[in-house]
Amino acid sequence: MPQHVQGVIAPGRNEPVRVETIVIPDPGPGEAVVKIQACGVCHTDLHYKQGAINDEFPFLLGHEAAGIVESVGEGVTDVTPGDFVVLNWRAVCGTCRACERGRPWYCFATHNAKQKMTLLDGTELSPALGIGAFAEKTLVAAGQCTKVDPTVAPEVAGLLGCGVMAGIGAAINTGNVGRGDTVAVIGCGGVGDAAIVGSRLAGAAKIIAVDIDDRKLDKAREMGATHTVNSRSSDAVEAIRELTGGFGADVVIEAVGRPETYEQAFYARDLAGTVVLVGVPSPEMKLELPLLDVFGRGGALKSSWYGDCLPSRDFPMLIDLHQQGRIDLAAFVTETIGLGDVEKAFARMHEGDVLRSVVVL
Repeated sequence: MPQHVQGVIAPGRNEPVRVETIVIPDPGPGEAVVKIQACGVCHTDLHYKQGAINDEFPFLLGHEAAGIVESVGEGVTDVTPGDFVVLNWRAVCGTCRACERGRPWYCFATHNAKQKMTLLDGTELSPALGIGAFAEKTLVAAGQCTKVDPTVAPEVAGLLGCGVMAGIGAAINTGNVGRGDTVAVIGCGGVGDAAIVGSRLAGAAKIIAVDIDDRKLDKAREMGATHTVNSRSSDAVEAIRELTGGFGADVVIEAVGRPETYEQAFYARDLAGTVVLVGVPSPEMKLELPLLDVFGRGGALKSSWYGDCLPSRDFPMLIDLHQQGRIDLAAFVTETIGLGDVEKAFARMHEGDVLRSVVVL
């Protein structure tokens, strides 16, 4: 029987978000209803509100979440009611050409729930990244549920659902940061700081954090950066080269998603070094680079989709590392808030006051 719950919707481009009653259908084949315990406020949710991703309003926001499986549909065997799960937005299909070649983290046919959640008047909602977790409960594809250690705090576990996984994965999975490497991270929000954590975990010898906000650079040092560069007052490329013996970094992770910061990343890497783009650009952005420089500098230019993660492998591993004290996921949580505070959280995000606001239900 359909359930009525409270959730946060974005009704139209740049309109204030509001709490509405959401209708959650019973799970169909391959689907699950999850009772949300915590959900991080991610910059991608702000992009949805601004219409920077698409215009399929109204959106049910929220996607960086953890909770308890309440019910499952026909054919679901990987999770059962009562399981504590982190939600992911790339549920792999297992049958596309990437999956069949043993590279499921590149799955080209990821899937979401087939049924739609709605408002009381029947208006269909577009769930952010196929999840929609700023709500007391949500409907997802069962493959979007990843079981993890139930003793971890939900507000910590949920962060793996997007930003923290994207950043750690950009360093470890996409950038292949290794022991003794030099790494530069451009943009020190949640994803950039997670890339710093990932680089430290991988054994990088030098981690250079770049941002225009000294508050964020101070936090980056707490997360493991060995050096910081304020690119508002210094030339980022020259500063990175100076800190790396004139060569540039082995891996440069761009966590902003803008042409000018990508260009900095391109020229701040060593010859045959790697650039990883994990910041999300908007559709109108264009990049222009001399093709001779692309050829002559060698190396690799990579984009990192969700940190090239495999949730079933990476989420439990990172939770275990957190439980062992080897990474501090709780350090990403600046504040916990309620459903009615999401609009204020967006304002704080815009002002650079928080690393992560987390909605706790």
